[in-house]
Amino acid sequence: MMHPIDVAVFVLYMAGVLGVGFYFMRRNAGNEDYYLGGRNMDYKHVGLSVVATDVGGGFSIGLGGLGFVMGISGSWMLFTGLIGAWMAAVLLIPRVKPIADAQRFYTMPDLFGYFFSSKAAIIAGVISAIGYLGFTSSQILAGAVLASATFDGLSLNTALYVMGFIIIIYTVMGGIKAVIYTDTFQWILLLGGLIFIGIPLGYQAVGGYEAIAATVAPEMLRLSNISWQQILNWGITIIPIWFVGMTLYQRIYATRSVAEAKKAWYLAGLFEWPVMAFMGVLLGLFARVAADQGLFAYLGFAGVEGIHQEQGLPFLLRTILPVGLMGLMMAAYFSAIMSTADSCLVAASGNITGDLLRKWMGFDLDDARLIRLSQLVTLLLGAAALMLAAAMETVLDIMLYSYAVMVSGLLVPILGGLYWKRAGSEAAIASMLTGGGLTLLLTLIPEMQRARGSAEILTLPLGLDPIIFGITAAAAVFFITGLIRPRKPSIEKNNSSVTR
Repeated sequence: MMHPIDVAVFVLYMAGVLGVGFYFMRRNAGNEDYYLGGRNMDYKHVGLSVVATDVGGGFSIGLGGLGFVMGISGSWMLFTGLIGAWMAAVLLIPRVKPIADAQRFYTMPDLFGYFFSSKAAIIAGVISAIGYLGFTSSQILAGAVLASATFDGLSLNTALYVMGFIIIIYTVMGGIKAVIYTDTFQWILLLGGLIFIGIPLGYQAVGGYEAIAATVAPEMLRLSNISWQQILNWGITIIPIWFVGMTLYQRIYATRSVAEAKKAWYLAGLFEWPVMAFMGVLLGLFARVAADQGLFAYLGFAGVEGIHQEQGLPFLLRTILPVGLMGLMMAAYFSAIMSTADSCLVAASGNITGDLLRKWMGFDLDDARLIRLSQLVTLLLGAAALMLAAAMETVLDIMLYSYAVMVSGLLVPILGGLYWKRAGSEAAIASMLTGGGLTLLLTLIPEMQRARGSAEILTLPLGLDPIIFGITAAAAVFFITGLIRPRKPSIEKNNSSVTR
């Protein structure tokens, strides 16, 4: 059970975060402040916010789970984040930022309206909102898993609703300014907690390198303990998110210039890999060693049997951290979780408010009413994300499913709009529906077969991820439709500006 001092540290931190949300609620003057921070954010704040959002608590807990089951090779997952960030800095930002500044874009689907049509933008907004709703759910679940494994007597469901309430209320109040500024502090807190508290104490508790090497299988200490299919699946799922993620476009729009945005993305990539990648999997590896050594026997686990891979890290922290530091470390991990959850919630809210209510339904409100509408949408989406989190079990699965649907639906038309001017609205819409639909179908069929207890489960060739087939189909449909139904000059003219 956590000591009252630890509980006090944790509660004070959460109260401070809510206070930040309330502060920015009073200062936000309009939707440009609420969603884009006034388009004047410094690259250091944006860069740290990008990595805090992308890695966050879900990947922090997920990385611990990978370290628990496969060792340091799990770090390759975030190597794809480094590649994606730097590719976006070179290929995406120089093309998108000038257009976004000239057209005063608010959302990623604004690009679809610019390149294709308002109908394509609406469909892109729906796909993005659904994806980020799932991603928000994964972060709420990550917080609940951590809390229930740390606070004695706290059930997963209770933890879920407490974490959900804090994340939702804070985000509803503050918007993107509160998110970006607190992300900077929260990310520094997480890094400091891992570097100076979690890793040194974990390493000491399990007996150092010799004890680690004597306890786990040798392959868990090698970077080669991974198949090429796994690396490919991670790469094709994670790298493209840097080209379609609404949270990332909001930060591109929020920076002062192309140069500032590129610096932010280079900074974020380095923090993803090697910094966070190895720290996350090392703690998971230490948790596996601790489980094998019987350090979790007081929790009812004599070994690794019965421990979910994402419980290992919270169990380790609960076991090794002294009074005071436990509360600080929990605050650090919850900081990471909130950094991602709040960004994803704001992104989904931006899609619904900007891409659906304003473009599709024609809502035209003054700034004060528009902020209130945005806050209401954020609240309702947060409640939906909380209900979804209550129905899922594994943090990493929700995140990767959400990534997959967005990437397979949005990647091809975004790149096509930027680099192939022939394709029109029909090609973009057909590509989105084909890619996202096929990926979702190939993902759900095996799950439904397992739920029914079927003897035969659908397996894809070479063990590849459904997203690979979804993106391939999306690309084929996009280019074939673009050749058959090219963009008309009148459409191109109509898309030369975006009105808001």
